[in-house]
Amino acid sequence: MSEEHVFETLPLPGQNSYPGRIAVVGDLGLTRNSSTTIDHLTENDPSLILMVGDLTYANQYLTTGGKGVSCFSCAFPDAPIRETYQPRWDGWGRFMKPLISRVPMMVIEGNHEIEPQVAGITFKSYLTRFAVPAEESGSNSNFYHSFDAGGVHFVMLGAYVDYNSTGAQYGWLKEDLRKVDRTVTPWLVAAWHPPWYNSYSSHYQEFECMRQEMEELLYQYGVDIVFSGHVHAYERMNKVYNYTLDKCGPIYITVGDGGNIEKVDVEHADDPGKCPSEGDNKPEIGGVCHLNFSSGPAKGKFCWDSQPEWSAFRESSFGHGILEVLNSTYALWTWHRNQDIYKEDSPGDQIYIVRQPELCSPSTSLKGNNGTEQGTQVKESAAVSAKWSWVMPLFFIVMIAICSEL
Repeated sequence: MSEEHVFETLPLPGQNSYPGRIAVVGDLGLTRNSSTTIDHLTENDPSLILMVGDLTYANQYLTTGGKGVSCFSCAFPDAPIRETYQPRWDGWGRFMKPLISRVPMMVIEGNHEIEPQVAGITFKSYLTRFAVPAEESGSNSNFYHSFDAGGVHFVMLGAYVDYNSTGAQYGWLKEDLRKVDRTVTPWLVAAWHPPWYNSYSSHYQEFECMRQEMEELLYQYGVDIVFSGHVHAYERMNKVYNYTLDKCGPIYITVGDGGNIEKVDVEHADDPGKCPSEGDNKPEIGGVCHLNFSSGPAKGKFCWDSQPEWSAFRESSFGHGILEVLNSTYALWTWHRNQDIYKEDSPGDQIYIVRQPELCSPSTSLKGNNGTEQGTQVKESAAVSAKWSWVMPLFFIVMIAICSEL
């Protein structure tokens, strides 16, 4: 018999009901740094975990012997295929069990979940282990879905399946956004694995094609916050749309600093000699749409000469973030460095996010079903300190059953 575990599901949709703390983490893996991240995250007592892809890094390990390296192709240049060590999935499940057996976790896939096999099979381990509310949110794919947590509507997008404006995911996204009632769920949060806005050399403009296809739609419907991972560092953007500062644009936040075996990214594309070539950073799935900037201080260039104006804060440290939605207007975002785990009141980065939809006119932000306009504004501070509840029990039943069989 499996152990019995008890946890509290997400609050039902409503503008006066919100999860206490939403932990956001990505690119976690299973290392000493991963352990510090989860210990620190657990101390912050979240009521929901948002995992933005790249969970176990099983494909950084040889199938025979399980030897792991930070760069697979560098260490094993003669390997005929990109191997994957499946026991890492089970080990990761046991590692996470003390936390996710009592706190709901929602996930989206990353590139390390692809794990290609014969006959074109991909994402097998990921899809076997994680249940998401795809059908219930009108999606025909487990690679993208949405759910409500109190007054927050979350949209989880797939970067490693078709995201073109003529495709099924785009059509689903447009319909999902159209149905959002901002009098019931005032906050609109999106998440996917690779960031669109990124000033690090690693993965620079890697998913520019996806941005060009989908950004306008998210902007029109007034998405408040976007979370991504993929880049192994922390970066928070100013409100931006189409590489231009815009009071009606979302706040993009990269939290790919969970602690995985590939180590932290430290080089910025604007550092001398660190601008990638336009042939670098090609995605595993999808096209390449690298571009030179058409306006602003970097006009005509592929990289900025200094930190881009849309990049508000960046740091190469492992850690995690906590989003506290206080009401329909205010939310507090805090990023915690791993090295600050034993310090009191020492956030690495902290801002208040203030929704002020009246700042955005209908021409820049479509109205929802309730006729209200969308928009947000950020106030920074250096020292400021369910509808889909069915999926949570199902997720834990799957995870606990897997662990109990080992």
